[in-house]
Amino acid sequence: MVGVFPTINPKILNMSKEGSIDAPIRHPINFEHPDFLDPKKLDDEMRRAFDICHGCRRCFNLCDSFPKLFDMIDESENEDVESLKSEQFEPVVDACTLCDMCFMTKCPYVPPHDFDLDFPHLMLRYRTAQKKLNKLPAVPAQLAQIDRNGKVGVMLSSLINWASNIKNKFFRKILELVAGIDVRVKLPTYNSETFTNYFKKNNIPTNSEAPSKDRKVVIYSTCFVNFNKKDTGVAALKVLKKNGVEVQEAYPGCCGMPYLEQADLPKVVEQAKKVSKDLMEWVDKGYQIITLTASCGLMLKFEWPLLLPNDENIKRLSKSVSDIDEYIVDIAQKEGLAEGLQEIDGGVTVHNACHARAQNMGIKSRDMLKFIPNIKMDVVERCAGHGGTFGVMKETHDLAVKVGTPTARQIKNKNNKYMASDCPLAGKHLKQLETDTNIANDEALHPIELMAKSYRL
Repeated sequence: MVGVFPTINPKILNMSKEGSIDAPIRHPINFEHPDFLDPKKLDDEMRRAFDICHGCRRCFNLCDSFPKLFDMIDESENEDVESLKSEQFEPVVDACTLCDMCFMTKCPYVPPHDFDLDFPHLMLRYRTAQKKLNKLPAVPAQLAQIDRNGKVGVMLSSLINWASNIKNKFFRKILELVAGIDVRVKLPTYNSETFTNYFKKNNIPTNSEAPSKDRKVVIYSTCFVNFNKKDTGVAALKVLKKNGVEVQEAYPGCCGMPYLEQADLPKVVEQAKKVSKDLMEWVDKGYQIITLTASCGLMLKFEWPLLLPNDENIKRLSKSVSDIDEYIVDIAQKEGLAEGLQEIDGGVTVHNACHARAQNMGIKSRDMLKFIPNIKMDVVERCAGHGGTFGVMKETHDLAVKVGTPTARQIKNKNNKYMASDCPLAGKHLKQLETDTNIANDEALHPIELMAKSYRL
């Protein structure tokens, strides 16, 4: 059943085991199949999934989707899913940030289990139906136009950064009234130039004596690094060149994750085809593709192949993509890192972001930072609650704070000088939630920035 969730009554299945011990798999998202948005079949699948979740409840402490669902069931007439009205499903869907943690870390009934439960992709399916009926808010859809917004943001960075600063109460209040962007949220700032432009001008030498001097990569800058956080790209470039790697750069466009969050699946496919065409030219020349943001790596490795399962270029590309932390660890394990790593001036708390965890590659940020001599390091594995525009919009900001506060508390209790996260929005959100923390920077650093610091680059 490709991409359309089957209607199965778990009560009549002859189950040989309670939960699956096999590695989870995901079905392609066949969003063009007529059953995908069929109202009756979608409603049946929502009820089937909710009934399974109701009987299990292992995900009660993840996002707020599950407490909302369980409370509605417990307060219903017969305390079961059958007592729920279909209109009650929307709050459950709205509370889902597509972090994938229920699928990856909690649910015992994901495929290949016979219950065949993929809660995040079911929420995506429901949200796609909402989009078709024009039930999704307009502002997040405009915020998803990352390349358009980013180009304007960089061009007018001084003005926009001033107007959107959290201390600028007047303009932020206007922004909240007009666009629904919560006045309490610290928004990302724009670079004064794109990372692409910086790369074109850089003359950083490549270490020809490094053990990994025969490697070559293309940095896929990702929209956030290209438009908002150039320092991450600069750090990655310096560390790679320090290790003798030939580095090129490409940014043909956004990976489409913001469109995925807004259930604009045709637009995600359009971006996937556009970006993959450019990146595959590099793959054909023997280059490995390096991503600098966890969500973008997840898209290229997993979500694109699920949306375009018959596209051979997408399949090939997915096997040629590495997260920057993952790639540095690979160098360390195969050729060895270049000499020169030194102690840094404080401990590090690594926030293992949800979309890094969803790549199923292990905690590569931690594994990479272990190569820094005598490092004191702690790891926090819990959702930040930000979820793209979820943590920005006034309608959902309080919920993002609710989900992220326990994570921020754990980070604060580690009492380290630095916080590192592969997700820049998660790091920004978590730092803001703990204003009295001892963390030195205004937001989380990318782990590769700490490697550059250790190399004194």
